Amino acid sequence: MTDAAELPQAPEEAQAVFGELFPEAVRYAELLADAGVKRGLIGPREVPRLWERHLLNCAVLSEVVPESVTVCDVGSGAGLPGIPLALVRPDLKITLLEPLLRRTNFLQEVVELLGLDHVTVVRGRAEEVLGTLQPVHVVTARAVAPLDRLAGWGVPLLRPYGEMLALKGDTAEEEINGARAALSKLGVLETEVLQVGEGVVDPLSTVVRVVVGESPGGVRFAAKRAKAARVGRTRRRR
Repeated sequence: MTDAAELPQAPEEAQAVFGELFPEAVRYAELLADAGVKRGLIGPREVPRLWERHLLNCAVLSEVVPESVTVCDVGSGAGLPGIPLALVRPDLKITLLEPLLRRTNFLQEVVELLGLDHVTVVRGRAEEVLGTLQPVHVVTARAVAPLDRLAGWGVPLLRPYGEMLALKGDTAEEEINGARAALSKLGVLETEVLQVGEGVVDPLSTVVRVVVGESPGGVRFAAKRAKAARVGRTRRRR
C-alpha cells in the first residue's frame, strides 16, 4: 500500500507558491498520499507526481481568480483544485461541493486539520443546491466532466456576470467548439483558453474561462432559482 513516506519532497516552486502556508500544503500532500489513497480518493500511481501534477497544477489557478470573491469548487473530490486554491488565497470564501459522503468526510477533516476557516464543505450535487447555495462569483472544477455537461452544472451556481474556471487538458479548444450551442443556451457570453503557471509548472496549466451574462444558466435556471427562493422564504416564515 502506498503511504506518505513515498511522497517525494516538495519542489522549490511549492515553497514560493504556498508561502507561509507551505507547511499546511505539505500536510495536505501527506494526507492525499496516505488517507487519500487508502480511501480510494486518488490512485497510488498519482503519489509520485502529487506536487507537480496536482497541488501546483491547481494552485496556479489563483492567477486568474479575482480578489476577495466567493468560489464554489464543483465536484471537489479530494479537494482539487479547491484546497490548493484556499492555501494560496486566504482572501477567498470557498465552498467545496461534493456529493459522495466518503469524500466530504475527508474534505471536512482536511479543512479542520489545516485550519482553513474560509472554506466550507457542502455535500450535494450542483443541481440539488441550486437556490439554497448563495450564488458565487466564480465556479471552479477539475476533471469533473466534458465542458458542455460541466457548464450545465456549474454555470447556474454563478452570480450575474460571474465566471467558471475549469482546469482542462490539450483538448480545451475542441471542448469549447463542441459546447458552443450548450453554452449559449446557458447564458454564456464569452469563452477563452488561458495558460497559467509560468515558472511553476511544466507544461503550463490550461484553464477554460467561461463568462456569463445577467442570467446565469439561461431562462430555465432563472425560473428554478426564483422558485427555490420563494420556497426558502416560505419555510423561514413558518
